[in-house]
Amino acid sequence: MNINLKYFLLTCLFFLLGQTGIWFQLNAQFMWDWAKRNTLIMSVIGVPFTYIFILATGYGQKAFMGLMWPQRFLGFSIGIIIFAILSHSIMDETINFKTMLSLFLSFLIILVQLFIK
Repeated sequence: MNINLKYFLLTCLFFLLGQTGIWFQLNAQFMWDWAKRNTLIMSVIGVPFTYIFILATGYGQKAFMGLMWPQRFLGFSIGIIIFAILSHSIMDETINFKTMLSLFLSFLIILVQLFIK
């Protein structure tokens, strides 16, 4: 499969931004009382991230020459990686063997989508 590198990188960037924003939106309730008390406002904060995911999906469709599955796997894998990094660095979650294996599999999924035809 041919991949358009420019659109692939844009897809990754927008998935990274979206997943990072959503992590903070969903987990703010565990960090700040204000977010816990204002769940409706926190849900509205998700609207810009939805737009970012729409852009990522559009660029992904172009990156993978019209195919939808590769970008879905890419978004999923980036989400797992971002979740692990932020949960570990901000919430002090430990990265045990199971988590490390899941991260490895996420990287493997990205490599499969990139290099296997």
